[in-house]
Amino acid sequence: MRTQALAAVALAGLPLFATGQTLTADVQGMQRRQQELETQVREQNARIQELERMVHDLVAAQTPPASAQTAIRPASEEKPAQLSEPTTYPAKLAAAESPGPEYIGNLGFKIYESERGQIYMRLFSYARYLNQKDLDPTYTDFFGNVKTVAQREDFQLNKFFLPFSGWFLDPKWRYYLYVWSANTAQGDPAQVVGAGNLSYVANSHFTIGAGITSLPSVRSTEGQFPYWLGVDDRLIADEFFRGSYTSGIWLKGEVVPGVNYMAMLGNNLSTLGISASQLDNNLDTWSAMLNWLPTTHEFGPLGAFGDFEGHEQLATRLGIHFTYSTEDRQSQPGTDSIDNSQIRLTDGSIVFTPGLFGPGIAVDQVRYEMASIDAGLKYRGYSLEAEYYRRWLSNFVGPGAATIPDITDDGYQIQVSAMLLPRLLQVYAGASEITGHYGDGSELRLGFNYFPQRSRGLRLNGEWISLGDCPVGYTAVPYPVGANGDVFHVNFELNF
Repeated sequence: MRTQALAAVALAGLPLFATGQTLTADVQGMQRRQQELETQVREQNARIQELERMVHDLVAAQTPPASAQTAIRPASEEKPAQLSEPTTYPAKLAAAESPGPEYIGNLGFKIYESERGQIYMRLFSYARYLNQKDLDPTYTDFFGNVKTVAQREDFQLNKFFLPFSGWFLDPKWRYYLYVWSANTAQGDPAQVVGAGNLSYVANSHFTIGAGITSLPSVRSTEGQFPYWLGVDDRLIADEFFRGSYTSGIWLKGEVVPGVNYMAMLGNNLSTLGISASQLDNNLDTWSAMLNWLPTTHEFGPLGAFGDFEGHEQLATRLGIHFTYSTEDRQSQPGTDSIDNSQIRLTDGSIVFTPGLFGPGIAVDQVRYEMASIDAGLKYRGYSLEAEYYRRWLSNFVGPGAATIPDITDDGYQIQVSAMLLPRLLQVYAGASEITGHYGDGSELRLGFNYFPQRSRGLRLNGEWISLGDCPVGYTAVPYPVGANGDVFHVNFELNF
């Protein structure tokens, strides 16, 4: 009986013993699977680290040294505000290896891009209050003629400029097309202009273009617009001597880092307001420039005037320009054209005026030659920039014009500026003078720029100009021909 009881107890304990063995086996199995998973994770981490090392080595092998990276930085990283010169701007965009950003200052907003093309849209405009009521009402020219000076006081949306730019099929094939309206010239034939140009960018050393662009006759026509100290107005010496916008072909690029060139062959000194039927058949208008940026190989965004960016290293530049053209009376814009590049004497008289040089004398054609040299420096928000001009008028053709002696005129301008509050408040001063046989003209100006967003895209500008016998002017600029006295104007500029 006792033996049977012990057997019953033993049999009753078998399930408990078997259950314990099962649990032990399960735990051991889980431990083995955990060890296997940990081994797999370590192996995967090792493979990931090896792949990362291989990618790093591949990128390092394909990445040029830092000095070379600066020269070929993609457009997505190199915005116009960081470009050294406008001559190399198309090459930098064409060299981009990836799509550009959605917005680039002074280029605008990207509104379309695919593997077949790209479109950027930009807008430039400004409103102006102008007061010329302190000018003398009349002036007397070299020949004793008394003329009236318009004393304006008005508000204007002075300009509306809407460019579209980009490329088609290949980034090297580029376009720059725009609509331009000068509202101070309402009713003039060229008050609204549709124009632009096409170009092919071979590399940073060579871009060829055709269409309408500015002759590189002075520093302000190298491509800095609208990055001037004033809003859309040059000093009077610059305005008097320079060439203007014309149709033609050109080459431009970078010779070596810090040395840039442009050469252009055009129809005449100014194409605005001139139809093809008015052009002569002498295709001999040409202009060339060379600039050197010795210390930093740049001079601010697009070679701008003033040191908005605040250079920590001294930036310097030296530039030379020369322009030659045989100008015909028929190919000259009207006296009050939007971008009047009339050839005037230093008293403001238009050289093609019949009877100007005497009874029965009329100039139908004249040779224009003009050279300028400029220099500048920028450092920590301060700038000093100057330019000297010389112009020669010769080979007068027309009834009695052979009796007119050759004419040589000289001029200069100098500008200084300082950022009183970095990227917020700038003050500047400028002076210029024009001298010649037929009279002298001069100016002194003081101004300020306030950037409410600490960016070049928006600014409030105010400027006072003291003029003495100004020999150049038209409605789009704040000074008229013959101005003697003070002018004040305030501008609000939008540019994106």
